[in-house]
Amino acid sequence: MREIPGTWRRTAQGAGLLSAPGVAAPTIFAEMSALAAQSGAINLGQGFPDEDGPAVVLEAARAAIANGRNQYAPGRGVPALLQAIAAHQARFYGLTVDPDREVVTTAGATEALAATLLALIDSPADEVVVFEPYYDAYAAIVALTGARLVTVPLRWPDFQPDLDLLAAAVTDRTRIILVNDPHNPTGAVFSADVRAEIVRLAEHHDALIVTDEVYEHLVFDGAHVPIATDPAAAERTLSISSAGKTFSTTGWKIGWITGPADLIDAVLAVKQFLTYVSTTPFQDAVAVGLGLPDAVFTEIAATLGRKRDRLAEGLRAAGFTVSTPAGSYFTVADAAALMEPGTDAAHFCRELPARAGVVAIPLTAFVAPEHRSDYATLLRFAACKRTDVIAEASRRLALISAARP
Repeated sequence: MREIPGTWRRTAQGAGLLSAPGVAAPTIFAEMSALAAQSGAINLGQGFPDEDGPAVVLEAARAAIANGRNQYAPGRGVPALLQAIAAHQARFYGLTVDPDREVVTTAGATEALAATLLALIDSPADEVVVFEPYYDAYAAIVALTGARLVTVPLRWPDFQPDLDLLAAAVTDRTRIILVNDPHNPTGAVFSADVRAEIVRLAEHHDALIVTDEVYEHLVFDGAHVPIATDPAAAERTLSISSAGKTFSTTGWKIGWITGPADLIDAVLAVKQFLTYVSTTPFQDAVAVGLGLPDAVFTEIAATLGRKRDRLAEGLRAAGFTVSTPAGSYFTVADAAALMEPGTDAAHFCRELPARAGVVAIPLTAFVAPEHRSDYATLLRFAACKRTDVIAEASRRLALISAARP
């Protein structure tokens, strides 16, 4: 096999996808989605909805296309969307954001994360602290930058970090504390104590805070509280979000970053050479979506909350132990009682389509290889599906426990 040099190798290795012969394997999401398609199983693995979001948002995209909004947008984003993002931050969180200097739009939150880390990591000696399990792109992007990934474990069943372990992880080498709240894959919403400790540690060690808040409108009890609302964090925090999860438009890939103008300028210097700009008509549509009444956002969360409860009911009936998520699309379930001795979650997930006609994702896909044994029986299920689909998946999953002696 030909040896191909380049940063692809450490990126794949960082994501845990580099095999012993040096071949980049597909992600578990690609593998499980392909397995769902091949077997006809219900895909509760990958986090994409199976129904559209608000009709007014979809119609705004159609109108933008029909009205000729089909060329490059300005580098920072369509002015209407920049203003809508600033108004959104003020309306929901009381944050004052300059739409002209303190916002940049991106091709989804993943590009926002990549541009931010590539822009702000300066040396292989820099460290990025993340909470583990973590969205798999984090490890890949950190590896691409050449920095070192430092993890803080989140433990079953509440997935709140131990503050002493967090304090030990953040040092003077820490360049960025990367916070995903509400959290993927666990569905945790971090407590006020956790947020305060993140801010204290960042200030003490002169670290930056980067927040991934794509599930901000999918909190089931109470309201989302951005770290940027803490005055001590404001000048060192970049907040990332996107429209995909809120409006069920994951294919549109419209994301954004808000924060201090000098940090936004630094990120823009890199971002403009990645995708340059994201899709113009969808930016117009998202601007409309962000201006919808409060009741729309409340109902989006309430609807997903009902689906979460229906999924949890089905998982428990099938014999899983369930961690009730406080936010996001996802529910983590422990399959220990249903697994054969000597197997793990990855093996269980690969067999699940044949056993029950359902696809899930092993939580081991979201952790470093050396920590996988700590999450060996845990699975992630997505509740962002139609209610009838969740009901059918629950019926199928019940076959597992029914088949056991």
